[in-house]
Amino acid sequence: MTTRMQSAVPAFALAAALGSALAMGAPPAQAQEEGARKEKCYGVALAGKNDCAAGPGTTCAGTSTRDYQANAWTYVPAGTCTTTVSETSPTGHGQLEPFEAKKS
Repeated sequence: MTTRMQSAVPAFALAAALGSALAMGAPPAQAQEEGARKEKCYGVALAGKNDCAAGPGTTCAGTSTRDYQANAWTYVPAGTCTTTVSETSPTGHGQLEPFEAKKS
């Protein structure tokens, strides 16, 4: 390698490392942006398909035990929760808060 090439390699490595470090900071901002366009919707998740923190009887994502569990939520596009079908909801649609399941 020439001297010119030898000095370019460390500079490129530094630039790549810096670029990687900056890129690692991007996903949380992107996730936050996506979160702004989504809302938690209770009573619409199928068994084992809920997102995290579903409430009593569940510990985190994928732990709901029944379809349309009243305390299990999943993210849906903002504005669509209350028009999404829920077989256990008193209104027949998803709810923005946990609810008491209707009696069958």
